[in-house]
Parts: sequence; structure tokens; C-alpha cells
Amino acid sequence: MTDQKREYWSKLIAEQEASGQTVRAFCQEQGVGDHCFYYWRKRLQKSEPVQFAVLKTVASAAPLELILANGEQLRIRNGADAARFRLVLDVVRR
Repeated sequence: MTDQKREYWSKLIAEQEASGQTVRAFCQEQGVGDHCFYYWRKRLQKSEPVQFAVLKTVASAAPLELILANGEQLRIRNGADAARFRLVLDVVRR
């Protein structure tokens, strides 16, 4: 496949996608066979390298873990209600 053909068909495929027209209507308007259009679209999709999206990682705080003198453990997940947390601490302190 020559670079000129690749460029021509890549441009044509992009124009069709941007036009909002069906492939058949677009190809008729451009004087191109729709079977050729589908062939090149498939061929170009196969030849394009796979691209990965860059994702942002968001650091999340680890849950709070209290180990009581008697060995019992209390785990409090992120987003816990502050009032409920105070109530639990009051009970544990008694």
C-alpha cells in the first residue's frame, strides 16, 4: 500500500465520519464504490497501531484501623460519617 493511497483513503474515511452521511450516500456523492470504502476502512483499521489511553491514578487514603488493648480491631472505611466516628470513639473509650 502506497503512502498516497493510505493518505487518500484515511482522509476520505475521516470526511465521511464527519459528514454524518451514510457510507452509501457519501460514496455516491464522491464517486467511490462503497465496497472499496469498506475495504479500505477495514484495512486501515488493521494497520493502525493500538493506542492506549493514559489514565490518572488517584491516591486513596487507606482505611483507619484501630487495635484495642483487648486485641479487637476496628476498621473505619474512607468516607465514614464524622459524627458516627465520634460516637464509636466515645464508646471505645469507656
